[in-house]
Amino acid sequence: MYDEGPDYGEELEAPEFEHLLLEVDDDGIAWITVNRPKQLNALNLEVVEELRDCVSFCAEDPEVQALVIRGGGDKAFVAGADIQELAALGPLEAREVSLNGQDMLANVESCPKPVIACIQGYALGGGLELALACHLRVASTEARLGLPETSLGLIPGYGGTARLTRIAGVGVAREWILTGDAYPAEEAHRVGVVNRVVPPERLEDEVRELARTIMKRGPYAVGTALEVLRRGLEVGQSEAENLEADAFGMIFATDDAREGTSAFLEKRKPNFRGS
Repeated sequence: MYDEGPDYGEELEAPEFEHLLLEVDDDGIAWITVNRPKQLNALNLEVVEELRDCVSFCAEDPEVQALVIRGGGDKAFVAGADIQELAALGPLEAREVSLNGQDMLANVESCPKPVIACIQGYALGGGLELALACHLRVASTEARLGLPETSLGLIPGYGGTARLTRIAGVGVAREWILTGDAYPAEEAHRVGVVNRVVPPERLEDEVRELARTIMKRGPYAVGTALEVLRRGLEVGQSEAENLEADAFGMIFATDDAREGTSAFLEKRKPNFRGS
């Protein structure tokens, strides 16, 4: 069920990025910053490719236990796709751009480590689609979220129609997509688009504490749960429950399962090793 990943015998070397900043802190949290503040961190084709490579690197790096994606500056998480690039596309090119963006976001969603969107300012269009692909979303009270593509005569192209429907329901997805409006963080929280809303000055601390909480759990169990949740959304309930049962059985072959249950019975903190 859950791919244990590559052999970590050698230390991985981080790739170089032009539009992203990558910092792995002492807790093992990888802070990925889309660093185009003058363009409100808009997703051009280069940023899409760099995000794919960065998330893949972090998924394989044994030093990384959780990922946080955020935007540079204080005005935007990601304000959308690069409209200047989109305006020059024909139908076939636009389809390829859509598939490329969807592939990058599928890479985010399938990451075996928790990925948290740290949302300040605007998360619009492709920016909201990026946030929806993350496993959890924490937003500032000053954030504004939406899918404004219909106001440009377009529709979401990076998986927004599917993910928003699954996360918030078809009624919310229809309203958000058809109106193209931007909604305040509190409304996004009310309809389930974001998990938590905090004052701007608390945003990064809240994200860090959420990541730390998850990182205290069994890493193999966390990765397996993420995989079961993702695959379960793609099938009916009966098959989803079978996937769960298979994974539940397999996890009893891990050292972490034995350590976690033993620690509980012995009334001590578990020492998980991710195996």
